[in-house]
Amino acid sequence: MTLHIQALGPAIGALVSGIQLSEPLSDGNHDALLKALLQHHVLFFENQPITPRQQRDLAARFGKLHIHPIYPSDPQVPEIILLDTSTGNPPDNDLWHTDVTFIQTPPMAALLSAKLLPPSGGDTLWSSGVAAFDALSPAFQKLLNGLTAEHDIMKSFHAVRFARTPEEQVRFDAARTNNPVVVHPVIRTHPVTGKKGIFVSEGFTTRILELSLPESDAVLALLFKHIAKPEFTVRWRWKANDFAFWDNRLTQHYATNDYLPHRRVMHRATVLGDKPF
Repeated sequence: MTLHIQALGPAIGALVSGIQLSEPLSDGNHDALLKALLQHHVLFFENQPITPRQQRDLAARFGKLHIHPIYPSDPQVPEIILLDTSTGNPPDNDLWHTDVTFIQTPPMAALLSAKLLPPSGGDTLWSSGVAAFDALSPAFQKLLNGLTAEHDIMKSFHAVRFARTPEEQVRFDAARTNNPVVVHPVIRTHPVTGKKGIFVSEGFTTRILELSLPESDAVLALLFKHIAKPEFTVRWRWKANDFAFWDNRLTQHYATNDYLPHRRVMHRATVLGDKPF
C-alpha cells in the first residue's frame, strides 16, 4: 500500500490512508507519519482494528510511553489508558486541554483508538496552538513571550470523582504526592519545527506567575476562549476502529459530552516528550 495524506483544513488535521497500523511500522512509514504530524498536528486513520498490545508497540516506535497515575489502564498492557465513559462514569474531557502537562516532560504525542461508540455524538475536536498564537496581535505576542504558568494535576482530577474507594484513594494520594505543581512557558517553542504556540489550557493551567492574580485570570480566560475559535480547529466524528495520532506539544483537544446515557470506550497510548521551552 502507498501512504496517502489528505489535509482536512488549512490549520490542522489530515486523513491518512494506505497503511495498516496493527502491522509493524516500517522505517519509511514511521518517518512519513512523523513528517505529516509536524505539518498537520493531528492525523486520522479509518478502519484500524488494533489490540492494546499492538497499539502499545506502535506508540513505542515514537518514544518512551507514559503510564497515567490516575486513569485506569488495560490489565495486561498498563501503557494503554481505558477511557470508558457512561452515566455511571461520566466524561471529564469536555474542556480544552493538552494531555499530561502536569509533569516536567509533557507528552510529545498521543494515539487514540475508538473501541465502542454511542449511536451519535462523542466527537473530538483538536485546536492548533500555533495557528492560535499566529492570530494574536504582535503586541500581545510580545507580552506573552517569556511568561510562565503553573500546571496542576489537581485542577482536573478531583477526589470526589477519582477517590471513591479505599483503593482509589491510595492511587489518588500517590498521584498528588508524585506530581507537584510544575511551571511551563505560556508560549512554547516546538522542539522540531521551531514554531511558537500557546501552551496553557483550561485542563491544567492555574495561573501565570509574572502577573497579578486578576491579570492572570483575565489573560488565561482570553487565551482559553481564543484557542477554541473554529478556524483553528478540526472536528472528528468517530466510527468504530477509527484512530487518531496527534502532536501533543502544541495542540489542545475537547471531547464532546453529548452522548449520555450511552457508553463510549477509547484506548489511549501516550508518548513522553521533553521539557518545554
